[in-house]
Amino acid sequence: MEKLVEQLRAEALAGLISRRELLKRAAVLGLSAPTIAALLAACGGGGNATPTAAPATPATQATTTPTKAASAASPTLQAAAGTTPTAGTGKRGGGGTLKLLWWQAPTILNPHLSQGTKDFDASNVVFEALAYVNEKEELEPRLATEIPSVDKGTLDPQGMWVVWKLRKGVKWHDGQPFTANDVKFTFEFASNKATAATTYATYEPVDRVEILDDYTVKVYFKQPTPGWFGPFVGLLGLILPQHVLKDYVGANARNAPFNLKPIGTGPYKVVQFNPGDVVVYEINQDYWQPGQPYFDRIELKGGGDATSAARAVLQTGEYDYAWNLQVEATVLKQLEQAGKGKLVIWPGTGTERIMVNFADPNTEKDGARSEPDVPHPFFSNPKIRQALALAIQRDVIVNQLYGQTGKTTANNLNAPEKYKNPDLKWEYNLDKAAALLDEAGAKMGPNGVRVYNGKPLQILYQTSINQIRQRTQEIVKASLEKIGFKVDLKSIDSKVFFSSEAGNPDTYAHFYADIEMYTNGPSSLYPYSWTQRYHSSRIASKANNWSGDNITRYKNPDMDKVIDSLKSEMNPDKQIQLFREVNRISVTDVVEIPLVHRASVAAASKTLTGYRSSTWESDLWNIGEWKRTS
Repeated sequence: MEKLVEQLRAEALAGLISRRELLKRAAVLGLSAPTIAALLAACGGGGNATPTAAPATPATQATTTPTKAASAASPTLQAAAGTTPTAGTGKRGGGGTLKLLWWQAPTILNPHLSQGTKDFDASNVVFEALAYVNEKEELEPRLATEIPSVDKGTLDPQGMWVVWKLRKGVKWHDGQPFTANDVKFTFEFASNKATAATTYATYEPVDRVEILDDYTVKVYFKQPTPGWFGPFVGLLGLILPQHVLKDYVGANARNAPFNLKPIGTGPYKVVQFNPGDVVVYEINQDYWQPGQPYFDRIELKGGGDATSAARAVLQTGEYDYAWNLQVEATVLKQLEQAGKGKLVIWPGTGTERIMVNFADPNTEKDGARSEPDVPHPFFSNPKIRQALALAIQRDVIVNQLYGQTGKTTANNLNAPEKYKNPDLKWEYNLDKAAALLDEAGAKMGPNGVRVYNGKPLQILYQTSINQIRQRTQEIVKASLEKIGFKVDLKSIDSKVFFSSEAGNPDTYAHFYADIEMYTNGPSSLYPYSWTQRYHSSRIASKANNWSGDNITRYKNPDMDKVIDSLKSEMNPDKQIQLFREVNRISVTDVVEIPLVHRASVAAASKTLTGYRSSTWESDLWNIGEWKRTS
């Protein structure tokens, strides 16, 4: 380790490394704040200031506070400054009811079996992780007492292990103590393939979890792991109670009553859950954080549409907070003028994209369609996929529908900013698209629909019900039909489309269509688990209850090799190259067609305070701190 630090110092003194690059490399090594400060001094910076990462350009300027600029550094660096959670002040409770409106209704409250963001969000009110990436992109401890580091002896500089020290005195909602056994159990639950956990990829790099004592765990990785802060951290790191779920690991996991009536350590307890409709929580009077939470009761109402959700906060004031407002920019601005609430906009990780099905959605095999070993009749030809990408007017979609809440993009991975591939460009060119179809042998038929190998280029294009998405569908359909595709549109209620039900054929994971569209983005500053959406080992199918991340059924050994390298690559420069290569292959091979890099947009009552908008976490990640001013 000393040799690596000395090498960094020598490069800094020689002027061979920039401050930004020094921060990146120090982040991966997990160096402490004093050590980084000394290195910055050698690089020409002030040695007495606590180092912070230079902010990247945000996706959009916030219209109200709180705002956030994305940091260029890994949270490892920021954690060295000793960040701690916001301390509770005042009396617990007394705040009445907080009314939340999620236009995609949650359907399950076990975060490790959740299929969509709405399930993770509803779970965040109940469960907690060891740490979170806060609004400054610092690792902030929660169920852990501190953030591991090399200097403390709790982080291996080679990335082979990390030690987490756990908070004492924390109780589960049923009064049982939280201990190291629960952390180990969470790993065992999520990493068991028979469980079919949707968080499996996050825990796959872990070899084992060793209990050092009741409040200390040592996590061993199978190989050097730069993303050591993935397991047990943030959205995908919520801890489960061993004493409740020990008999529900594996194939029996989805039968647990716990999935609908969970027990967590968080500031609120579930008292009522109607899947696809509403979750009601009440205050946890035994919550470990003094002075939290403020509200006595939370009602999270699900369903409806994004425009109605925005109206209920901004115009009528019926609700206190509405999430994920994928609403036309002009409509949002008009609603905000009513004065009841305010828009909250911060940089997002999500990209609205079109997924291309590499399997045949119309041929049934063993009682299922879109099975990975039944190739798509014409999207198996790359030229037809490339023609599809050339026929999409991204600028029209952004200008007409998103405005300040999104921007065009040629990358599928848009955050962190450093992983975007600058060589990728998008183009709208119907002449080129038509020429590619000609080259592929797709001949124009008398009815204006091309035919390829005896099959008409007729596609089903599905997405969730949402005004922006339906208008996007119309824009895309108009262009595709000009070059000889026949496009049928399908809109599915969001509570169905984003459901995790294995028996529901209309979920996005079943993908019983030729193309489909929704927003997806990474949940970690080292987005290795996000890349699993392109790995052949993670294909969704009937065999795994459609729980795999790879819903397009894409198979490419070259992509697999790049992704596998990211699992253990410790060099930050090579990490950037590899993530950019994931972007390149996914775009040029037209696995997914990126349309819009979306900002995160919510609406909050003007009386609501305490929420902290983190690019990398659930909107509700710090729900215990939320308050009302009057």
